[in-house]
Amino acid sequence: MINKLVFANLMHRPIRSLLGIVAIGVVVCMMLTLVGLSRGMLGASAARAVGVGADIVVRPPGTSLMALSTAPLNEKLVDFLKSQPGIRLSVGQVVFPIGGIDTITGIPLAPFDEMSGGFTYISGHTIQNPDDILVDEYYARQKKLKVGDTLNLINHDWKVAGIIGGGKLARVVVDIKRLQELTGNEQRISQVFLKVQQGTDVDATITQLKEKLPTYPIYSMKEVVSFFAVENVPGLGPFVNVIIGIAVLVGFLVVFLSMYTAVLERTREIGILKSLGASPTLILRIILRESVILSLCGAVAGILLSFASRWAIDIFVPASLTQVLVPDWWPIAAGVSLLGALLGTLYPALRAAKQDPIEALSYE
Repeated sequence: MINKLVFANLMHRPIRSLLGIVAIGVVVCMMLTLVGLSRGMLGASAARAVGVGADIVVRPPGTSLMALSTAPLNEKLVDFLKSQPGIRLSVGQVVFPIGGIDTITGIPLAPFDEMSGGFTYISGHTIQNPDDILVDEYYARQKKLKVGDTLNLINHDWKVAGIIGGGKLARVVVDIKRLQELTGNEQRISQVFLKVQQGTDVDATITQLKEKLPTYPIYSMKEVVSFFAVENVPGLGPFVNVIIGIAVLVGFLVVFLSMYTAVLERTREIGILKSLGASPTLILRIILRESVILSLCGAVAGILLSFASRWAIDIFVPASLTQVLVPDWWPIAAGVSLLGALLGTLYPALRAAKQDPIEALSYE
């Protein structure tokens, strides 16, 4: 009987119910999209790092893995590191910002291909001239580029020589010497990738390198990959928590307004129910059940919207943002929306349960 009343009330005002579901769904989608973006972008960065094929990364003094300086290292460090025991390959890299979170990367192609196994070419060819540029499939899709197009970056016109598969090193790759020249970083690099000889212990090699370069951060690739997690990025965890807190607040306000308005609109209806013998507990249960149904429907809508947001990101900005689906967060987001809905419904429900039936029946 109670469930029939609840569904009848929701269907009696379909627009209001639909707006409540959509509002809660947007809140849930915001949470899932944020978590999906943080995991997706960190995961994509980790995949590109692994694709290099290096065993060790040497960074500039005073930097961290998440704060890459442009080119503070002397290029002679590449040869010095290659001469160390146990090192088979040493490849320098230059990274330069091109706006937002996008960067352009310069490498010496031959040693990099030897270390990584080379890029996978979807179309076009490798770098043959100093002004050639390689872009990955996601960057090409976002910028609508094809082989032979001209791309202006850092006030220089580049010719798109090839479109490469994603997941290796960077989105945009050029000749290291040309990038050094254009950015005023001749004989300077951003970091060095090392490949150890077969059978060499990576940790022991890192210990030896740190003895010779005590001020340089030196990491194994396993450490680099493990660092790309939300809990390891300074400030990202608290940021996600703040957004979730805002989502709870928004959900609370949305449901509060919806249910408070519903109680006012149904004052006479509640008066009739109470005059027929309905107890305050029954009234409370009806309104709380309505809230739970709205919240659960909103959670489902939010999950579906997160699929839509992932699709939109993949279509319009695949090179700038990467979102993954986070099924483990679906029950968390649903629980957060349910909590916000119940908190938002509590006062209107108590107010309705305490209404005097005579005053409610005389309400216009």
